[in-house]
Amino acid sequence: MGHRHGNRVNASDTAILARRVEEASLNAWPALHQVLLDGWVVRLTRGFTKRANSVTPLYASMQPHLAKVRYCEDLYAREGLRAIFRTTTIDEQTVLDELLSVRGYEIADPTRVLNVSLGRGAFSIAAGFEESTLSSFLATYGRLSAQPDIDAIAAGTAADLHATILRAIRSETVFGSIRENGDPVACGMAVVEHEVAGLFDVVVQPDRRRRGHGRALVESLLARASAMGARHAYLQVLADNLAARTLYESMGFAALYEYRYRLSKHMQR
Repeated sequence: MGHRHGNRVNASDTAILARRVEEASLNAWPALHQVLLDGWVVRLTRGFTKRANSVTPLYASMQPHLAKVRYCEDLYAREGLRAIFRTTTIDEQTVLDELLSVRGYEIADPTRVLNVSLGRGAFSIAAGFEESTLSSFLATYGRLSAQPDIDAIAAGTAADLHATILRAIRSETVFGSIRENGDPVACGMAVVEHEVAGLFDVVVQPDRRRRGHGRALVESLLARASAMGARHAYLQVLADNLAARTLYESMGFAALYEYRYRLSKHMQR
């Protein structure tokens, strides 16, 4: 992809890869409904996750921002949702960001997208790794990420929407777990779209953390993705999650670009 100088990837290559990863990441987490609006992708999934319920400016726009922002606000309000915008550092989005700030939008969840090259044999499948079906993965993920204080009805709705999103993925997907004494203690998934693979829903049982299970899981998923033809892998990590960033950076991941959300304080109609 482009020209390399020594071991460095030039700025043009980085921009091309970032754009490709951004497209793949949106495909890897499908929304129930999606609207294309002059270079913006408007996604709605009944409020389940910001990723699936936000506006992402993906390509260059031709129309004035204000009219489009108001249109998006009305669209989300009709769904009973606050408007959320997701802005990245791939393109200059200062004008939009300033407009959202003036309209009272708050910043949330600054996130780094990390990338690693998948050279042949760079990663291997760890002992204890086991691939699973979607239904088995959903059960394991639900147990490992359970939050007892969530209302049962709301939790059930979230679980249903989570399952709907994963069933809607059209790229090849690997669901896997790390087992200890026969029980799954970590799980995650890799979505492989042509030459790039994204890691999602990586979770380790709270009382089994810092024992290498997360590293074993990620390396195993990367090995499977590489065998399926992926040459780059990416993942998204909150900027303030130093423990996760340290782990991933020790495995060769490096920052590719960043994004953050802008949340309206209330529904605007």
